[in-house]
Amino acid sequence: MITRTFFLFLAKNQFVKDKATKWGPKFGAKSVIAGETIEEAMETVRKLNEKGLSATVDHLGEFVYTKEEAEDAADYCLRTLDAIESSGVDCNLSLKLTQLGLDVDRGLCMNNMRMILDRAQSYNNFVRIDMEDYSHLEPTLSVLQELRETYTNVGTAIQGYLYRAEQDIDALKGTNVRLIKGAYNEPPEVAYQDADEVYKNYLNMIKRHLQNGSYGAVATHDHNIIAEVKEFAEKEGIPKDQLEFQMLYGFRSELQEEIAQEGYKMRVYVPFGNDWYGYFMRRLAERPQNITFAVRGLLSK
Repeated sequence: MITRTFFLFLAKNQFVKDKATKWGPKFGAKSVIAGETIEEAMETVRKLNEKGLSATVDHLGEFVYTKEEAEDAADYCLRTLDAIESSGVDCNLSLKLTQLGLDVDRGLCMNNMRMILDRAQSYNNFVRIDMEDYSHLEPTLSVLQELRETYTNVGTAIQGYLYRAEQDIDALKGTNVRLIKGAYNEPPEVAYQDADEVYKNYLNMIKRHLQNGSYGAVATHDHNIIAEVKEFAEKEGIPKDQLEFQMLYGFRSELQEEIAQEGYKMRVYVPFGNDWYGYFMRRLAERPQNITFAVRGLLSK
């Protein structure tokens, strides 16, 4: 049986990454990646908007190790924000701090983030800091805390499979947080391994954040969780404008439209760019049955 661990191993395997990249994103990834350029991403977002869906775009890439790479990534984020503004689409920006130099120099990363947030603020737009693996959790929260002393248009994500999720949620009261299960292969010392325990902790985290009066972006494709969150919000008197649902581009499109038609904000996470491999492998790790994407991609070549 193809396992989650197998795909997470492939996500970090440089040899397989090099080979897959040569095959191109048509290797299944075309189903979940909105092209390679900013222009292609904006066209995808425009089509989503026409269906009543909001979006957030992410230029794929992470773990850069030079100042020049980090500055290039920051410049790309700025150009993406410019494109969002000029095209008039309903869209936020998502990014990773490692892409902006967190592992190179914290000061470099902070400078890049301030430039990006200044640009986003001038457009009245919002920037989401994606959460990465556990080793980057504390550094990410530290950067966020410092940024929020100046900026209100920035948030992050918290992963429900971590034991500390509810503790972090309480510390982020008043922050716009994407609430996710988590997609990295974390050890039992820090994360639940049993699916039922993850499910329970994830739901508790969502409910706690909403009860705190904070804005929550519930990111899941699980219709059971979505139904329970709706029921909980109605019971607790939590208004629809205090939460949104989020799903990944290419997944459960019909359900996305149904949620939007019910009056909830439905935001689609739209990744684009050349560095698609790690993202694609983590999506397969979450749902190994999605290997059919790769098969379809090969057959359509």
